[in-house]
Order: sequence, then structure tokens, then C-alpha cells
Amino acid sequence: MTDSPLISSMVHSLSTLSGWEVFASVLGIGYIIFAAKESQWCWPLAFFSTLIYTVIFWKGQLPMQAMLNFYYMAMAIYGYKLWQKQGEANPVAVINRLSWPQQFTFLILGSLLTFATANYLISIGASQSPYLDAGVTVFSVLNTVLMARKVLQNWLYWIVIDAAAIVLYAQTGYYATIVMFAIYLVLALLGYISWMKLYYRE
Repeated sequence: MTDSPLISSMVHSLSTLSGWEVFASVLGIGYIIFAAKESQWCWPLAFFSTLIYTVIFWKGQLPMQAMLNFYYMAMAIYGYKLWQKQGEANPVAVINRLSWPQQFTFLILGSLLTFATANYLISIGASQSPYLDAGVTVFSVLNTVLMARKVLQNWLYWIVIDAAAIVLYAQTGYYATIVMFAIYLVLALLGYISWMKLYYRE
């Protein structure tokens, strides 16, 4: 019995994994663990992880993911400074949450930007998976701002974004990154539970 093309592709990809991709994945997992604990040191881990991924995705013809990770680098600096400033004023910086109208606005804005970006990518033939590429990118950009500003619902949005990212990276062969995002799913749930307890304790 012959192996299926999908299984053969996965085995080949796993056997040729980039050490840099694995290293970036490990740093990314560390970032989520530290973020769930509200440690400002999550942001340096995020910076170096996304620096590596910027190069990897640019070479792998996923331009939106490369630009997303470049954006993450800037947000890592912003997040570190913001959490450091909050920490100096308050050892446990205040967690807040979006109202339902604010969440509706967030979702509508993200959806409109996703379709606009995906149509642009299709018009120039610049992405292997334009809608997933655009959706993961747009909502990650918006949600990273929520995380930096300690909005409780950011963890719920990450669960959906991470699931979409797993599909995207499965289609494009980044299997170490799939493992990282599968762990992200679990950590996002744990992060939400942890922040929710802190939110109601405050």
C-alpha cells in the first residue's frame, strides 16, 4: 500500500525542517507562557521569534505573514514598554474588556480589511492562500493591540486566529509552526482562564 501524497509531503517536510523555524517556534511558545503569567519578558521572546519568522515567511512566499511578523517585532517593543510602565505604577496592571458594540466593531473592521487585502493579493498573485493569509494577518494585527493593552477577550480571538493559522501553515508546509500554533491554542485557553480570574479579582 502506497502512502498518500499528504502523508508523504508531511514526512518529507518534517525531515527537512529548518532549525531556525524550530527555534522560532520554541521562542513563540515561551512568549505565550510568559504573557499568560503577565510577565513583561514575554515581549523580548516575541521580538526574536518574529524576527526569525519574518525572514522565513518572506523566503517562503507568504508576504502577508512576513509583514505580520515584522509588525509583531514593533509591537513587541511597544508591549514591553507599555507593560513595564504599567508595572511600575501597579504590580498587576489592570485587565479590561471590550463591550459588545466594541467587539462588533472589531469583527466588522477585521472582516472588511480581510476581504480587501485578500482581493489585492489575488489581483497580484502574491500569496499561496490569499484569504487565510489575509485573515490571519489582519486579525492578528488588530488583536495584538488588544493583548498589549490587556483586553481580556484577546485570548478568545487568539483561539480562532490560531486555528485558522494551523490550516494556513498545513497548506503551505510549515509543520513545526503547526505544532507551535497547536500549543498556542491550549495556552490561549489557559491564558484566558488566568486573566479572567485576575479580572474578577480586581
